[in-house]
Amino acid sequence: MHAVPKPTPDLSSRAYWNGTIKMSLSKFFILRVLHDAPMHGYDIARTVERATNGCCSPSEGTIYPVLREFEEGGYVTFETEVVGGRERKVYTLTDKGRDALRVAIDAWMEITDALVHADKVVPRGETGQVDTCCP
Repeated sequence: MHAVPKPTPDLSSRAYWNGTIKMSLSKFFILRVLHDAPMHGYDIARTVERATNGCCSPSEGTIYPVLREFEEGGYVTFETEVVGGRERKVYTLTDKGRDALRVAIDAWMEITDALVHADKVVPRGETGQVDTCCP
């Protein structure tokens, strides 16, 4: 028996890069919006979507595993409230979560500087593709 080779990602595909970027940015922006106020999952997803002009739109399949990971790590806590007879968790950023956000901002700003420099070397638009994600 031979192992089935793993498909090689198409690095020239905008969809590949958008997916990779969105996956990483979703965690950052979840911390970011919780910095402003406690929220339940649906509100977190919609607030992230608005804050990123639709660039990052975390789905339920993405957001709840991240929130569980953040809770297990002590970055968020939650309280359960009942609204319309349904229970929902309202998440609050902890001090550890605020520290993590500060570290994340520093890391993302460092990479942003490197991206701005790369744009000067290879300006956007030379691929012939239109930028449809983030401004």
